[in-house]
Amino acid sequence: MDWTWYLFRFDGRINRALLWQALLIVALLAGLLEIAGQVIGIVGGTRSTLKLGIELDFDFGLDGLFKLVDPRVSHALAPADLAGSILKASGMALFFWIYLATAIKRLHDRDKSGWWIVPFFFLPGLFSQFADLLPKSSWIFSLNLTAALLWLWGLVEMFCRSGTSGHNRFGSDPLADFDDGSASAAPPAKSWDQSREIEIVPPRASPPGGMHVKRGA
Repeated sequence: MDWTWYLFRFDGRINRALLWQALLIVALLAGLLEIAGQVIGIVGGTRSTLKLGIELDFDFGLDGLFKLVDPRVSHALAPADLAGSILKASGMALFFWIYLATAIKRLHDRDKSGWWIVPFFFLPGLFSQFADLLPKSSWIFSLNLTAALLWLWGLVEMFCRSGTSGHNRFGSDPLADFDDGSASAAPPAKSWDQSREIEIVPPRASPPGGMHVKRGA
């Protein structure tokens, strides 16, 4: 597989399995980044212990990205925590690119434009981050419900539903390409036609009868 195309390019299509695989890759990288941030906190004196763990997030850790654009979060950080946040922001740029590249290719597999990523994940994420700043009223509940339904719709579309069968406007079917590659890599074995290569010779004086390989076979 072309990993550069898979993780960083936006053209073509990928199936559900490759999107789940990208989710695992980002979760592992985010876990390593979190450990590095905790080590910085221990060195800076803001943490005393190291907590290990990997958290699977269906929006590829975009919650951290939304926190980075929230001034309330950045102003409340201690200097050591701020250094960890800068490190996290650097890694988040990589995760964000991988997220966009794989999610958009998965939307292509569903025969949808990559712009669907905005209502599926960006708008619900931004609303969730800044919902506490909005006035308390009945229409806020409607917005909250709409954001939740959009997020759920995007989750089902990208992680659960199968892609369109055959070629669509964004490229060929990734499952069909996989099947074709498997077939060409391992051609079926040719069966042995015994009747064309072996003949029964009746008993004679010489040579003795029995099975013989046909001449020229």
